[in-house]
Amino acid sequence: AVPRALLPVGAGDQAVPSPLLGQDEPLELLERLDFLVRNIVELRKEVEELRNSLQRLAVEIVGEVRTHLEETQRMTRRRKSPFFRDRSDSTTSSSIYFTATSGNTNTDDGESEGGYSTANAESDYDRESERESEEGDDDVSCDTVRTVRRDSLDLVPEDESPLLLDSSLEEGLGQLLEQADRLHSGDEQDKREGFQLLLNNKLAYAGQQEFLWRLARAHSDMWEMTEDAEERRSYAAGGKEELELALQKWDQSAECHQWFAILSGMVSEYESIPKRIQAGFVFKEHIDKAIALKPQDPQLYYLLGRWCYQVAHLGWLEKRTVSALFEVPPTATVEDALQNFLRVEELSPGFSKAGRVYIAKCYRDLGNTSAAVLWMDLASELPRNTKEDAESERELEEMRSV
Repeated sequence: AVPRALLPVGAGDQAVPSPLLGQDEPLELLERLDFLVRNIVELRKEVEELRNSLQRLAVEIVGEVRTHLEETQRMTRRRKSPFFRDRSDSTTSSSIYFTATSGNTNTDDGESEGGYSTANAESDYDRESERESEEGDDDVSCDTVRTVRRDSLDLVPEDESPLLLDSSLEEGLGQLLEQADRLHSGDEQDKREGFQLLLNNKLAYAGQQEFLWRLARAHSDMWEMTEDAEERRSYAAGGKEELELALQKWDQSAECHQWFAILSGMVSEYESIPKRIQAGFVFKEHIDKAIALKPQDPQLYYLLGRWCYQVAHLGWLEKRTVSALFEVPPTATVEDALQNFLRVEELSPGFSKAGRVYIAKCYRDLGNTSAAVLWMDLASELPRNTKEDAESERELEEMRSV
C-alpha cells in the first residue's frame, strides 16, 4: 500500500504517486521504488493474461470457422437427394415431411439423415398403396401440424416459404399468445407454466414469428429463476438458438432483435473476457436495430442505458482487451447512460425501480449529489416486483448508507 502522504492532496483511490521527489528523502525514494517495482510485476502478470486470452481467442476463431465450413458442407450434402425416383407423385404424402421417428424403432428399409421416413423400398407401388391406406388415419394429426418443426427448418429448401396457418389454428395461436403474455407477467410459478405451455405447442407453431420470440422470452424467464449454472447456460443457449433462424426470416421484428440481444448477453456470462466483449458488440447492434423498429419502447432504452453504463465502467484489463481485439472499440459515457434512462422515464414514468436507481447512480457518478438523492427517493416509491428490483433495493440501501 502506498502511504497517503505520498499522494497528492484530494487524490482518489486510483491516484498515482507523483514522480517528483524532494531533497534528502531516501526513505521516501525507496518506498516509491518499491511501489514502482510491484506495479511492474502486476503489469507483467496482466500482460501475460492478455496474451493467453488472445491465443485462446485465435484458437476459438479457427475452430468456429472450421465448424462452420463443415456444417455448410453437411448441409449441401443433405440437400442433395441420394435417390432418383421415377414417379414424382409418390412423395405427395405430408407424412414424409412431418412424421419423425421420435425415438421409436423404424422398420422401414430407408431412413433420411434427419430421422424422417423416406419412400425408398424394393417396390414403390406396393409401399405407395400402403401409404395411401394410412393417410386417412394421418389426416387428423396433419391438420394440427401445418408448420415445419423448428429443429428441422434447415431441411426445408430455401426457396420454399413457411406454411400458413388455417383459420382455426390462427385463432388458437392468438389465444395461446394472450395466455403466454399473461403468465409471463405473473409470479415464478406462472412463468414456469408459460414456458411449458409454449414448449407443448412448439410443434404446431414453430414457424410463427410471434410464437418464437415469446418462446425465447420464456427461456429468459427460466434463466432468471434457475440457480444451477449449467441449467442457466442451457436455457440461455436454447432461447438464443430459437431466434437465430427467426432473424434470418424476420429481420424487421423488434422483439426478435430485443430478445436475441438479451439472450446473447446471458450466454456470454459463462464465457471468457474476449467473448463477453464480442457479445457486447452483438447486444448493442441488435438493441439499436430494435430501437429503430420500435422507437417508443421504454424497455429498449433501459437496456441500452445498462449497456452504456457498463461500458463506461469497464475495468483496466477489459479496456486493454477491447483495444487489442477491435480497431474501433465500443465507447459510452455515464452521460450517455443517463440520457437513455431519462428517456425511459419520459416514455413511461415509473417504468421500473431499477431504472430510477440507475439514474441516481449516474448523477452520483457525475457529482450531482442533490439529483442523486432526489432519484433515490423516487426509486423508493416504486414497488419491488422483480428480482432485479430486489437487487436495486439493496443497492439503494447501500447508497443511502454512504
